[in-house]
Amino acid sequence: MDPLPTSALAETAAASGPIETDAVIVGAGPVGLFQVFELGLLEIKAHIIDSLAYPGGQCIELYPDKPIYDIPAVPVCTGKELTDNLLKQIEPFGATFHLGQEVTLVHKREDGRFDLETSKGTRFITKTIFIAGGVGSFQPRTLKVDGLEAFEGSQVHYRVRSPEQFAGKNLVIVGGGDSALDWALNFCGGNADGNPHKAESVILIHRRDGFRAAPASVAKMKELCEAYEMQFIVGQVTGFEAEGGALSQIKVTGGDGVTRTVPLDQLLVFFGLSPKLGPIAEWGLALDRKQIAVDTEKFETSIPGIFAVGDINTYPGKKKLILSGFHEAALAAFAAAPYIFPEKRIHLQYTTTSPKLHKVLGVESPVFD
Repeated sequence: MDPLPTSALAETAAASGPIETDAVIVGAGPVGLFQVFELGLLEIKAHIIDSLAYPGGQCIELYPDKPIYDIPAVPVCTGKELTDNLLKQIEPFGATFHLGQEVTLVHKREDGRFDLETSKGTRFITKTIFIAGGVGSFQPRTLKVDGLEAFEGSQVHYRVRSPEQFAGKNLVIVGGGDSALDWALNFCGGNADGNPHKAESVILIHRRDGFRAAPASVAKMKELCEAYEMQFIVGQVTGFEAEGGALSQIKVTGGDGVTRTVPLDQLLVFFGLSPKLGPIAEWGLALDRKQIAVDTEKFETSIPGIFAVGDINTYPGKKKLILSGFHEAALAAFAAAPYIFPEKRIHLQYTTTSPKLHKVLGVESPVFD
């Protein structure tokens, strides 16, 4: 992930007093980022909170390099490109990001505003809240082997942050989905094409000889196995051995009931990510199957002043698409304006022709013949 634009990044540590603001957005995925834009057009400043250490949500966490084809007027872009473009688009509004923290407390004050606190102790008093948390915060599904957690972050990994750290290592990759296959092929690739991430060896382990991955990836993996450039083992990890405080071998039990030991330097596990609604479930909002119920006029929740946009909400006819979330963010912003500017009448203006919006965006008004 490239650094955030300086105008958008203003990380704050827990302050001695609460931060007073007009809007807090919970979730820095594409819809949360676009919510900044829609609020900004109405001259509403926002703080944005996300449990991840970087913006982008699912797009960055699950498919940063996968193509997306259904963003209007953008024939194709990756998750990373979409995130980078949204960050650039919201630069004029100077949103403050609070990353790597979750909202742990929300309480409505007598004056109608909300007290809000995060897991890092950052406190807010805000007039409105926008929940754009996707399907919740993502937690990796872990490998259930007693004691293995002691090696997490050093030799056991559930995400790949820096591929270069695995170059020249003996890798064991566990899983049968796209992530497991993609990384196995990546680390197995030869240096002829300048691949800087080539591992010394790659062993893929999956509980069965069937995959939930792209057929082309599975075919390529089998081709590499036949060429003795990597190895595939059917089985499950059932134990491990350590030497000198370091993970040295894992125990793999096959369908035949035989347990074999496999030496390794690094263990990468890709069982997918499990979405957790987390503390949001305790806010007292009306829920429907772990999703937040909203209306389709304002996308407001059962608590006035709290809105929900994107995949985390539900209503009749809901479609979990990024473009639907963009639409919801626009309507939610207009619905929130009366809470923030109770005496002000909000008019719909167009970015093409409005001098006021051009000023807000920091662009010159065009001259039309």
